[in-house]
Order: sequence, then structure tokens, then C-alpha cells
Amino acid sequence: MKPYREMSKEELLALKAELDAKYREVKALDLHLDMSRGKPSAEQLNLSMEMMDVLNSSSNLKDSEGVDCRNYGVLDGVKEAKELLGEMSEVSPDKIIIFGNSSLNVMYDMVSKSMTHGVMGSTPWCKLDKVKFLCPVPGYDRHFAITEYFGIEMINIPMTQDGPDMDMVEELVSSDPAVKGIWCVPKYSNPQGITYSDETVRRFARLKPAAEDFRIYWDNAYCVHHLYDDDQDFLIEILGECEKAGNPDIVYKFCSTSKISFPGSGVACIAASPDNLKDIKRQLTIQTIGHDKVNQLRHVRFFKNLDGIHEHMRKHAAIMRPKFEAVLDTLDKELGGLEIGNWVRPKGGYFISFDSMDGCAKAIVAKCKEAGVVLTGAGATFPYGKDPKDSNIRIAPSYPTKEELAQATDLFVLCVKLASVEKLLETK
Repeated sequence: MKPYREMSKEELLALKAELDAKYREVKALDLHLDMSRGKPSAEQLNLSMEMMDVLNSSSNLKDSEGVDCRNYGVLDGVKEAKELLGEMSEVSPDKIIIFGNSSLNVMYDMVSKSMTHGVMGSTPWCKLDKVKFLCPVPGYDRHFAITEYFGIEMINIPMTQDGPDMDMVEELVSSDPAVKGIWCVPKYSNPQGITYSDETVRRFARLKPAAEDFRIYWDNAYCVHHLYDDDQDFLIEILGECEKAGNPDIVYKFCSTSKISFPGSGVACIAASPDNLKDIKRQLTIQTIGHDKVNQLRHVRFFKNLDGIHEHMRKHAAIMRPKFEAVLDTLDKELGGLEIGNWVRPKGGYFISFDSMDGCAKAIVAKCKEAGVVLTGAGATFPYGKDPKDSNIRIAPSYPTKEELAQATDLFVLCVKLASVEKLLETK
């Protein structure tokens, strides 16, 4: 079929009648499918069930240093947990603090602490007239929700194939002392699946902020989440680059096992410079006596080392890969050449990013919902839920079964076609 834009009004009307009929047929199926969030499927969660057997009432619950993990203490995490997550984060254990189950919680805490008590002795953000954050778009809705919650002004930074537009980042960071941070998902980004290039990472490390308390929030959520064994993206390590550039304090690096073991019962960490860690521990000492060391021990004894994590992630990939390929193959087959959408074929992560014709995303998502498939809300991948082009849609293939995913994807492409035809007819 030729591109929709090249069709006459009569051809578009005939196509619309055909698509309307198909849409009515799908609605009659009374579907109830949810693709709104990047949740692991039950099949993926089952991969970690043996972790529940690693510890029992007769287990030795002391860590390698003899600490009784049932009791209070060890603010920054047990030694072997710091070693394991340090390996996964590509930093030494002495640069790691282990937290609870959620890296998002840690990021929230870091913004909250900065608001109320400042960063390493600087003025608390709540006492400033204006605080701004840079937000690569499309991006992670929950990042944007944190900064919006604290009343921080968010500035859109367009994403390129190499990461955020660094010319824009450098200009804003160096010229405006109100710019206090930037959100980053540097590997298999949410939602596009883009990995920052070496040059992008080095430009981040060489930033010269106007604000002494500027920090890069480096959310390396998908550091080991590859879809392919033989075709993986590589991300250079940010803390080392910052040290080389003479900027050791400029970054907070986050990761967790949330989509590795159990999302509700994982282990999270922050990696940072010694001075940053000292600043964080001051607050942490007041907040808690220590996080769940039994769970830290459970994860260490289940995975053992980084090779154990990689082997586990290959099992995840074996479940995820066919789902991603099924969605992408359907997009290629049904929408390729029609010039009504663009999409990225990621090598890892949890999402597929789809860009419709301008002004169509909300209509596509609404049509899907009306026919029984819930997608992430249009606009969610932008600060304040406002996509200036109304074009980006985040597809989350992980949770549905293969059969459900096939139904949902067929409906999605039908809605893309229908919304695109209706948009084009507005100008005929």
C-alpha cells in the first residue's frame, strides 16, 4: 500500500470505512488487556523462586564479616552485597551504599534531602526562588513525577540517537545556576532503548555547572538487561569518567535488582564519590539504622556473583526477546512504508518507543482503551504529561502473554491506521 499522505480524499474515505469495520469487530471481542507498565510477567518472576529457598530457619544468617543480618546495624549494606552490586554497577564496593527494594525510592530521597537540607552544605533548594531540572524526552514518567511533586521546573531536552542533546545540556548547565540536576536513563533508555555514546558520557563528565550543587541523576536501571547475547550495547562507566575529568562529585549513580529478581523485594544501591557518600550517610543515619540485610544476604547467596546475574538475565531475555520481536515484526509488516509512524528497535531494556504522526498519540491510546487495551497514557513520557507533538507512545511488551500481546499489537496498529487516516482527512 502506498503512503497514506499520497492518498486522495476518496481513497482515504474508503480506507477509513474498511478500518472502521475492523475496529467494530475487535471491540466486539470485549478484550481486557493491560500494556500500561513495564512489569515482569509471572513467567519471569518464577525464574527467581529458588531464591525463596536459599535461606531458612536453619541457615547461617551471618555475613562474611560475622555480622548477624537479623539484627540492627550496618548502615551502608553488608560487605558481599556491596561487592555484588558494585560489580553490577562497575564500581568498587567502597563507592556503594545499599538501600531497600527500590532505586526510585532512593532518587526520591535524594531530591527530598536536597530540597530540605541541601547538597554537601549548599543552600537547601526550598530556600531558593527557582529550582530547575533537565529532562531528556521522551523519558521516564516516574522521574518527572518526582520533580513535579517538589515543584521543580522541568525543561525538555530532546533525545538523539547518542543520548540527550548535549549542546543544549552544556549551555543550560553552564549558564543557569538554578539548574540543579538532570534525569538520565543512560542504557536502553526508557522508552526509546537508546544507549548513550562514549562521547555523550564524556561530555556529561566534563560539564561545568554554574551551580555547585548540580548533580547528574544517572539511573542505570537496565545495566544488565540485554535482549541478545551476541548484540549488546556498551556504556562506559560514568563515575570513572567524572574522576578523570576532575568532576568526581557531579554524579549520583543508581541501580537495583528490581527487574532481575523480584520488583517488590529487590535490592537497590547508589554509587557516588566519597564526599557525596559522606553527605548521604549524614541523612541516612537519621532516617534508618539499616536496610533489610536478610534480603541482601538472600540475593548474594542466590546470584553468588556477576556471572550468576548474567546467567539469570539470559533466562529473562529468552522470555522477553520473542515478545519484543513479535511487536516489532508486526509494526514492520503492518506500518512499514505507510509513513504514519516511526519506532526504535532496541537491543535491551523494557520498552518500545513509537512516534505517530503529530497530533495522533492521544487518539490512538483512546481508541485502544475503548477497544479493551490499556496503554501508557499519551504524554506520560514528557514532563507534566504534555507531549508538544502529541506523538510519542510507550509500548510495554513484558507483562502480557504471547497470545495477549499478539491481540494487543494487532489492535494497536489498527488504531494507528485509523487515527492517521482521520488526521489526514482533516486537511483534505
